[in-house]
Amino acid sequence: MAEAAPSSTVTPTRADLFFGYAKIGLLGFGGVGAWARRVIVEERRWLTERDYAEVLGIGQVLPGPNVGNAAVMIGRRFHGLAGALLATSGIYIGPFCVLMLLAWAYQTYGQMPAVAPFMQGIAAAAAGMVIGMAAKMTSKLRPPPEMIAVGLAACGAAFWWRLPLPLIVAILAPVSIVLAHRRLPPAVRRAA
Repeated sequence: MAEAAPSSTVTPTRADLFFGYAKIGLLGFGGVGAWARRVIVEERRWLTERDYAEVLGIGQVLPGPNVGNAAVMIGRRFHGLAGALLATSGIYIGPFCVLMLLAWAYQTYGQMPAVAPFMQGIAAAAAGMVIGMAAKMTSKLRPPPEMIAVGLAACGAAFWWRLPLPLIVAILAPVSIVLAHRRLPPAVRRAA
């Protein structure tokens, strides 16, 4: 259950949702995860760190792009169906235009030897952004040791054992739910 939003959060207008997500989409070369968190939590203060982590977590276990799924949920939270459509169209409109231009450029110039180092550099930067976002979220949320262990187990399952994501989620989601439930105060556990 998401914690109540503190008074320091801001409710975006419909235009804010569209243009905020348009900014996220246009800044997110190599992945929008790091930019989405920065814009939504730090710059615009629409959600708390915990609320964003929960929405993103749900978005990651659903089919489709993680941040796109989160855009639907965040937009809906603030402005219903219209908000979901505005946030989602905002996040995709800029990248779609850029992608069409880059697809043309890659088709025209992609076989040139000078293009390969450029593509390798972009891939390395994208990986660094994902790792940086994970580290920043972890340091701000301060998860308990058992949740860090679950996260490391998920990384190990994906990296070393090359398990598919649905299998990792199917195995580790129930474990993390049980561990989180055990951390609840006894009165809350009984009521749940």
